[in-house]
Amino acid sequence: MKGIIVNYRRSRHSAYTNHLIVEVDGVKSKDDASKLVGKKVVWTSKGGRKIRGAIASTHGRKGEVRIITEKGLPGQSVGTSISIG
Repeated sequence: MKGIIVNYRRSRHSAYTNHLIVEVDGVKSKDDASKLVGKKVVWTSKGGRKIRGAIASTHGRKGEVRIITEKGLPGQSVGTSISIG
């Protein structure tokens, strides 16, 4: 299963680079997204480096999820795909 990184989790003055908001392909509601909580995710950079994480919770009502990774992702990761499963 694939997803697109939409943004970091952020507040007014700071962005948390190890917390990500992700749109998952084929998920359109909060109920569908809640079934994914706890699944492992892997983001692979263009150089082949892998950063792992897990889905922590849902975000909003449109089926987005919040992912927590072991390390912060670079700014170039926003808009790229992430594999879920």
